[in-house]
Amino acid sequence: LMVWLRRTTHYLFIVVVAVNSTLLTINAGDYIFYTDWAWTSFVVFSISQSTMLVVGAIYYMLFTGVPGTATYYATIMTIYTWVAKGAWFALGYPYDFIAVPVWIPSAMLLDLTYWATRLNKHAAIIIGGTLVGLSLPLFNMINLLLVRDPLEMAFKYPRPTLPPYMTPIEPQVGKFYNSPVALGSGAGAVLSVPIAALGAKLNTWTYRWMAA
Repeated sequence: LMVWLRRTTHYLFIVVVAVNSTLLTINAGDYIFYTDWAWTSFVVFSISQSTMLVVGAIYYMLFTGVPGTATYYATIMTIYTWVAKGAWFALGYPYDFIAVPVWIPSAMLLDLTYWATRLNKHAAIIIGGTLVGLSLPLFNMINLLLVRDPLEMAFKYPRPTLPPYMTPIEPQVGKFYNSPVALGSGAGAVLSVPIAALGAKLNTWTYRWMAA
């Protein structure tokens, strides 16, 4: 009975973590925040998305020990956000109202690192975390270039739930945002590694708790 309870709790925990991490990742720089602020606070968005993706993906991947799980995790987030995009569209908002962030390619790099290093956890943390931080801003900037006019969408359709200080502003061209991809990649690469280590440590704590 105790073995059954532990196993049940184990799998229940991974479902809870997957669902809650998905929500947390999206809300760390959610789709509304993304559309409004992507051009003005792209660096902030990149850091939040890189760290939130890597902590959940590496936890999930190390939990199963199967390369490909991080990509599966990112796919869940992508599907969830596309459903939200469809819901807003059904309410009468334009198709470009929500830009879906690109998580899958960065998660694939994390999976490839884990697989190529023969399931080396530390390599996944250091190399995989760095690759996620470096790549995510690049993929998301390419994604943004395909959006018709994010600033027009942000100003034409204000969000009633946003406080005044979250109102979209024009980009400060030539100043802090001169190279948002480079700055986001640099900061993301540095910060994603310790956050990946945190995800791995959470996995260790989970196992210890289950074994208690």
